[in-house]
Amino acid sequence: MKFLVDTNILLEILLLQARTQEATDFLNQTPPQDVAISDFTLYSVGIRLFPQGAYTSYEQLVDDLFRNRGIHLVRLPLDQHEQVAQVAQRFGLDYDDAYQYAVAELYNLTIVSFDADFDRTPRGRRSQKSCSHFPSTCCRAYPTRPSD
Repeated sequence: MKFLVDTNILLEILLLQARTQEATDFLNQTPPQDVAISDFTLYSVGIRLFPQGAYTSYEQLVDDLFRNRGIHLVRLPLDQHEQVAQVAQRFGLDYDDAYQYAVAELYNLTIVSFDADFDRTPRGRRSQKSCSHFPSTCCRAYPTRPSD
């Protein structure tokens, strides 16, 4: 594993936002064995999609990323959770960014995010453009219409 994909990368694709293509390109061009997604990201995506009735989009995402591609799902063990509070205080991060940062530290991963808050940290972040030297794989968009 090399990269930890932040929640905003997946939401960009799922919600068809302005940087959808950039986010999709990263997933298309990065070997799945190099990509990890935290449990927090997976939960956050569900929290965002379910109120819209986008259950099928969530199911497709899980199937595509984890079952079909084999992307890694990583989590922060309970005995490491104090790191979240320490990181939040040290770098002025909110909970979700601090959790992602702590996971990246634990697994020695590069954070891929559109969130500039990570720029205040020693680990920093990478955007899709700085990770685009990998061969192509495939990625689909997941429509989030309630008619899923």
